[in-house]
Amino acid sequence: MLTTLQTSYTDTRAGDLAWQLGGEPLPALAVRDLRLDGAPDAPGAPGAPGAPGGLRGTLQLRLLGASHQVVLAAGPGDCLETVACLPGRRTPLPARVAEQVAGWEYEFAARIEELPPHVFAARAQELLALVEGHPRALAGVFPGDPSAFTALVAHCEDRRVHWRTWHAYPQEGRLVCTRSSLSLPGTGRPGTTRAAGTTRAAGTTRAAETTRSADAAGARTAAGAPAQVGW
Repeated sequence: MLTTLQTSYTDTRAGDLAWQLGGEPLPALAVRDLRLDGAPDAPGAPGAPGAPGGLRGTLQLRLLGASHQVVLAAGPGDCLETVACLPGRRTPLPARVAEQVAGWEYEFAARIEELPPHVFAARAQELLALVEGHPRALAGVFPGDPSAFTALVAHCEDRRVHWRTWHAYPQEGRLVCTRSSLSLPGTGRPGTTRAAGTTRAAGTTRAAETTRSADAAGARTAAGAPAQVGW
């Protein structure tokens, strides 16, 4: 789902974003309600209709004048994530967080990409095209610049809900990418170690890495292949 936000572009810098877990829903410019019916997104996976288990409840994607909120009402308890320019909060966006919250195992990660203008515009359009056709996604474009947007894509598994977001700052050439998950205890993820309560600040992708990935994305776009949208 893709929409044009009826507001001015209020997020001025990528560095202004802050993260918060908990709190209350803030006024939203666009909302998408998703029902979790116990069936995962992948066909044939555990938790399919008729099979035992599976998460049931709702997942709400919210676009704010200052970025996003995700609200989960399912499983052992409710959870609310906010990534936005929050008044009075100057704590940098953390690179990683792992916490126990409301009976869930919560993980969050963020990074900032710096891209040259032509690659930034191509990546923005690729992401918006991905979101527009996705059944569990929401994106809002700010008036005046088609590359100024916030986008969210959610996925549901048998015992886990996870989502990715992108916050675009074309005037800086910076793209803030986040990924989050809520898992029932004991679900586990291969290659992942949880350390409850750990955080560190998010950083900008190193210049050398940015140049390499930007050149690769530009080459793929020039060759007619889609630019990479994952992380």
